[in-house]
Amino acid sequence: MLPLPCAPNSSWSRFRQQLAAVFNGVDPRVFTAFWLFGLINNVLYVIILSAALDLVGPSVPKGVVLLADVVPSFFTKLCAPYFIHIVPYPIRILIFVALSTLGMFLVALSPAYDATTANSSITAKMVGVMLASLSSGGGELSFLGLTHFFGPFSLAAWGSGTGAAGLVGAGAYALATTSFGFSVKTTLLASALLPAVMVISFFGILPRGPMLQIRNGYQTIQEVERGEFRRDGVRRLLDDERSSHTNDGSDGVLADTDNVDDLKHAPPQDKGLSWQLFKANLNRAKSLFFPFMFPLLLVYIAEYTINQGVAPTLLFPLQESPFKHFRAFYPTYNAIYQVGVFISRSSTPFFRIHDLYLPSFLQVFNLGLLTLHALFNFIPNVYIVFLIVFWEGLLGGLVYVNTFAEITDRVPKEEREFSLGATTVSDSAGICIADFGVYFTFFAEGLGSVWLSDGVSDIYIYIYIFGIYFLKYDNLIFNTALPNIFAINWDIYPPF
Repeated sequence: MLPLPCAPNSSWSRFRQQLAAVFNGVDPRVFTAFWLFGLINNVLYVIILSAALDLVGPSVPKGVVLLADVVPSFFTKLCAPYFIHIVPYPIRILIFVALSTLGMFLVALSPAYDATTANSSITAKMVGVMLASLSSGGGELSFLGLTHFFGPFSLAAWGSGTGAAGLVGAGAYALATTSFGFSVKTTLLASALLPAVMVISFFGILPRGPMLQIRNGYQTIQEVERGEFRRDGVRRLLDDERSSHTNDGSDGVLADTDNVDDLKHAPPQDKGLSWQLFKANLNRAKSLFFPFMFPLLLVYIAEYTINQGVAPTLLFPLQESPFKHFRAFYPTYNAIYQVGVFISRSSTPFFRIHDLYLPSFLQVFNLGLLTLHALFNFIPNVYIVFLIVFWEGLLGGLVYVNTFAEITDRVPKEEREFSLGATTVSDSAGICIADFGVYFTFFAEGLGSVWLSDGVSDIYIYIYIFGIYFLKYDNLIFNTALPNIFAINWDIYPPF
């Protein structure tokens, strides 16, 4: 960990020396390639969410876009680690680039939202979003698995790139469509060219040395160092299972694979070998759950419940805030959150945490605190909420990048590539759980208020809450007409 530059026992020259020591031996090509992998793989997700209202119009919940952008990625991460090792990395990259490019072209070239052709237009756009989501999910588990062959700074670069994607994606879309005056279609067409950067990074920037030694199947570092290859990728993984239990007694966190004894006696051409291999990998994944998957899942559930369900309700009287319009609160919260994520995801060269549960529980505390404020309105001003949201971003980014750093440190080498890819399912699962939970919570509250409310204003306040969650302050009906029609006095009442 670096000393603070302004500390009494520190100086700028010493700080620069230690900073140089931290990055000593870093290959700029590896760092650049993985930073671009992280940026481009995640930036389309952000651009799609930023363009959600423009894609589906005001009559369709933006939550539909979010689910189309998350659910395919979740199922990809859930299933692909058990078979994707048979596809070489260069082929994977080309597939992911083709999927994301095709998806963005579908989104951009589908007819603009029109009430008469809404259903067909939205269906085509959602298919495009789902293709981009498949690409993003497969890309994340593949690039994280690839860091296994390029050292710890490849993971640090990937984390920093994914953190930058939130800022770059939302900022670029806003600048293009507002400041520069480009149409939504033109902006999305331009973004469809971004996946080509991954092709350039993989085939042009990334050093070829380690890549030449990767073959089908999950490979061990020992094989890479010795230059030994086996054509049968399945047989190699089973040999890895056997060697991890018989050679040096290395136990790690995944060494309790139950059916390795059965696998040791399986003949190389056994028709049931693939099924045995699947079960072995499934046991590996089970062993990953509590050390790595669960804290990442927990932090994402809390984080996205805050972002999608609680943050839109954290409003303050305008005269006590730096804003002129209520719609400015949520984008500001999101920008502050993204800054925190970027900082923490870029922090592993300087700062590491080893207890993944502590920041996860702190994130749950953030969720509880902001939920209580949404109910009882006890935080005195918006600037405190700014700090909490920034802290939320820091915690989320820390857990994400340190989860994979801990896997790199603690998981046996022969199991590391699979473990890095399999653990990625936790973040998408957390997002899905949070969004479905928020959706049904608001839906239930909206229906319940119709029957239980004492007054008409309360009914429409709940409808208003329901609307701003899905429409994110972009619909004039929910942002202007509804409060004015029912004379909601924001200085006296919101219940947020």
